[in-house]
Amino acid sequence: MELRQLRYFLVVADELHFGRAAELLHITQPPLTVAVKGLERELGVQLFDRTTRRVRLTAAGQAFKERIQAAMADLDDAAGDVADVAAGKSGKIRVGFVSSASYTTVPEAIRAFRHHRPRIDLVLHPLTSGEQIEQLLDGNLDLGLIRDPGDVPGLRLELLGAEDLVVVLPDTHPLAAAKAVRPADLEGEPMILFPYRLMPGFVARVLRLFGTLPTPPAVVQQAIHQETVLGLVAAGLGVSVLPESVQRFQMPGVTTRRFVDRPQTELHVARPLGTSPAVDEFIRCLRGEISV
Repeated sequence: MELRQLRYFLVVADELHFGRAAELLHITQPPLTVAVKGLERELGVQLFDRTTRRVRLTAAGQAFKERIQAAMADLDDAAGDVADVAAGKSGKIRVGFVSSASYTTVPEAIRAFRHHRPRIDLVLHPLTSGEQIEQLLDGNLDLGLIRDPGDVPGLRLELLGAEDLVVVLPDTHPLAAAKAVRPADLEGEPMILFPYRLMPGFVARVLRLFGTLPTPPAVVQQAIHQETVLGLVAAGLGVSVLPESVQRFQMPGVTTRRFVDRPQTELHVARPLGTSPAVDEFIRCLRGEISV
């Protein structure tokens, strides 16, 4: 059974005249008749009562018409939906992001994207950089916001922005009274950091700050989320180094101070190779090129 046969059948069923149906289909009558007879033979039923004077649907033909009309409408809708997805007008985007991005670029980008593309389902996943890279390469994410990734084969990376790193201290720490801190001021301090495997680029960037010290800070505790790091610092377990956007998250008992030489961390957009109009538009929202 071919789609062409079904379309031919529906036109004949509407017109109840093979000649007019052939004209509407821009074909001659004989191939139309052959196609309908082939459909009847395949179904094992007679769809039309034909005489020299008239053509009318049999009971089986009427039932088949009703079912096929619904099926063809669904098929047309499916074709339209596929075209809309390809054009970036509908569908779904799976976006991963590090927690620090939720304080800066993500909220406004979500508002803008949902305003301009309300038919696209934006599925958000708060994940570490390492988790995002793995899921992007496995095809489980369409877009990621990751920190200090370096080069990742198989992914397209674009710098979205940079921000200063800050020292996070208990507010009772002697350095809390300083205007700015040097890496040497943290020599031998107990430190709280993310696990390297989950935030490899960011952790490496932080540790490089202390690479020349005789006694670099000792990592005494690891935590996955920034909020957890802040809580552990507030409890006096150690100090930490985080992006300055953490200052937007108010945690009692915690103070942040800049480094004297203002080292930075970079936020990148990561995506699999290839193109997607919807992902392209969300990236424009992240850049601030599209707003509400």
